[in-house]
Amino acid sequence: MKIVQAPIAELPEPAAADTPTMRLFGLLEVMAAKDQRYSLQGLVEETGMPKPTLHRMLQQLEGAGLLQRESDGRHYGIGTRLRRLAENLLLNDSLHGARHTVLRQLVEEIGESCNLTALSGSEVVYLDRVETAAPLRFYLHSGSRVPVHCSASGKVFLSQMSPAQRRRLLSNAPLEPYTARTLTDPAALEKEVQRVRKDGYAIDNEEFLPGLLCIAALVPSGDGAPSNLCIAVQAPVMRLDAAKARALLPALQRAARALSRIDADAGSGPAQA
Repeated sequence: MKIVQAPIAELPEPAAADTPTMRLFGLLEVMAAKDQRYSLQGLVEETGMPKPTLHRMLQQLEGAGLLQRESDGRHYGIGTRLRRLAENLLLNDSLHGARHTVLRQLVEEIGESCNLTALSGSEVVYLDRVETAAPLRFYLHSGSRVPVHCSASGKVFLSQMSPAQRRRLLSNAPLEPYTARTLTDPAALEKEVQRVRKDGYAIDNEEFLPGLLCIAALVPSGDGAPSNLCIAVQAPVMRLDAAKARALLPALQRAARALSRIDADAGSGPAQA
């Protein structure tokens, strides 16, 4: 069986993020993304930044204990302070662990990949995901972003907005046709969103990727306010059609209620992107 990897939409870096602090953070992201040690020249090639600038940044990060120089004096690795920060985040993030358990149990119950999503600007970001054990699947990792107008979760988030809010959001996000099934006509999308609002769930039937079907439901907020958390099931159309997807709704909604209880116990409300 062939494993299909989905393309991941990337947002351009906002101009406001181009500050000295965010450039240092971006350099840490580059170095943390691969299991390797970088030299100054290697980072020049990886980032395209001027060597003097990178040298100054490395000195700052090394001085703060976030990076450390290797024994050869030429390569840099993750420093003790940054490693301790990452470990503390993992140890203390009980909310993420509890949510992940609900997601994993749902995947075990229905046998297909499931994910948690939040709205971020005009895109949907994957907060967490558990893959099916089936050999044929679409792979989208945590942090992936998909368009709001042609994803099941995106349509659920749109359904919570007023028509004016939707128009404002979508006016800055062209309805790009990702497949022949993508809704690119604003009137048709508005009709679909109204259906989602009435039914309480949304389906992406090959609207973002050919061969992929997704069904999503909102994780209700404890106080009845709009929620920024969805739970969704994804599968190849050869295993899951719209009718079979609707049959999974009770399980999906049970998981959504469990996630809502977790957020209520944590006193956080559903996740904000």
